[in-house]
Amino acid sequence: MDAMTEQTSHTPRKLIAMSGGVDSSVAALLSKNAGFDCIGVTLKLFSSHDPSNEKDRRSCCSLTDVEDARNVAYHLDMPHYVLNFSDAFAEKVIHKFVETYEKGETPNPCIDCNQYIKFEGLLQRAKQLDFEYLVTGHYARIEQQGGRFFLKKARDLKKDQSYVLYTMTQDQLAHTVFPLGNLTKGEVRAIALEAGFVNARKQDSQDICFVPEGDYARFIEEYREKTAAPGNILDEAGNVLGQHQGLIRYTIGQRRGLGLSFPEARYVSAKSVVDNTLTLGRAGSLYTKTLYADTLNLIAWEEPEKARQLTVKTRYLQSEQSARARQVAADRIRVDFDTPQRAITPGQAVVFYDGEVVLGGGTILGTCALI
Repeated sequence: MDAMTEQTSHTPRKLIAMSGGVDSSVAALLSKNAGFDCIGVTLKLFSSHDPSNEKDRRSCCSLTDVEDARNVAYHLDMPHYVLNFSDAFAEKVIHKFVETYEKGETPNPCIDCNQYIKFEGLLQRAKQLDFEYLVTGHYARIEQQGGRFFLKKARDLKKDQSYVLYTMTQDQLAHTVFPLGNLTKGEVRAIALEAGFVNARKQDSQDICFVPEGDYARFIEEYREKTAAPGNILDEAGNVLGQHQGLIRYTIGQRRGLGLSFPEARYVSAKSVVDNTLTLGRAGSLYTKTLYADTLNLIAWEEPEKARQLTVKTRYLQSEQSARARQVAADRIRVDFDTPQRAITPGQAVVFYDGEVVLGGGTILGTCALI
């Protein structure tokens, strides 16, 4: 690590978070071409990957990713280092992921990774090493207006990642750069191809890095070294319909994999950790017009105590929905949608928008004021 601090220059310094993918590689190229003093870093977060396994190669943080990041950095004549953040990742992302499922909720580990690892842990490391900015390959924009920093959607709305960045603070926004915010994915790949990057055609990562097979329940059972307890499946009147195989295997709105058949479709409408029951309902039972959220981060909210009309996303790939939000306590907000929403899921993020500006967001508690 001492070698990282040997470079002394009056040129503004940027630390590039290089995942090994095409996006962060192009972010590094653009930063280097802009004349900044740059180094690349790849984070070691989780190490149980098999590089010969195709599914492991498609998840992030694999050995192949480190090799690709190093190759690009060498191509750019830029120093590259691997930083071990595995302890922080285990505590703040993996452990929280497991605990959230055990509480009957559905976590979003990508948001936690951005919040605690990249824009808290890595940015702090960058400052310690005297780097003014942290650069990542996220598709979003940061703009300063009147002494305040605003997070905005990317130009390429199909790739926009502002939903998973809503936890960013003013200090983090002030010291972060998103070079891809005004580019489309096609333009990014074209830049990478022209530069001759080894990962120019590399697929985007699709799986959560520590659950590459996508089997969350098996991962949690192995993590806890115990099998999830079965329990009763109920209808909305409380009648027992059958047995579930552990609440961690189900999420709100789920229809398949219930092990039961009905004349008409039934969906998971509720989960109770208290009595270990799963409730099934008809499609209409999944819709509600109100949610409550806590763990708030309000980036651009001028008067949080007043109701405000805005648009809302409760899932990453969901289209924005018109709603009215009002802060009802120091760390709690109520959202009333113009039209009922399907399968609002505790543990997921609710993110607020005003046009292209991210107002902030929070963690969904549920649809009941007494939660």
